[in-house]
Amino acid sequence: MINVTDESFKKEVLDSALPVLVDFWAPWCNPCKMIAPLVDQAAKDYAKKIKVCKVNIDESSKIASHYGIMSIPTLMFFKQGKVSGQVVGSVSKTDLKKAIEGHL
Repeated sequence: MINVTDESFKKEVLDSALPVLVDFWAPWCNPCKMIAPLVDQAAKDYAKKIKVCKVNIDESSKIASHYGIMSIPTLMFFKQGKVSGQVVGSVSKTDLKKAIEGHL
């Protein structure tokens, strides 16, 4: 799990050779806290297939604004520097797994 900022987003996400799952979250967001263990587990389960990053929208508002993040948690998938999909809101482990596998 990599914490990404406005400054490191291009290097960690857009320039990544692997597909990237970005978790846009905030410390005050209860649904974000609920989904966090699932995202952490996905980072371990898919370690060789995807890169998993977290963006705290309070600390990195430029990148959140650039991608139109209006509600959190938002999980956004990137492939070769482009958005390939997103999931908004808290999801089940099964739904998260399906979403990830659909973007590999």
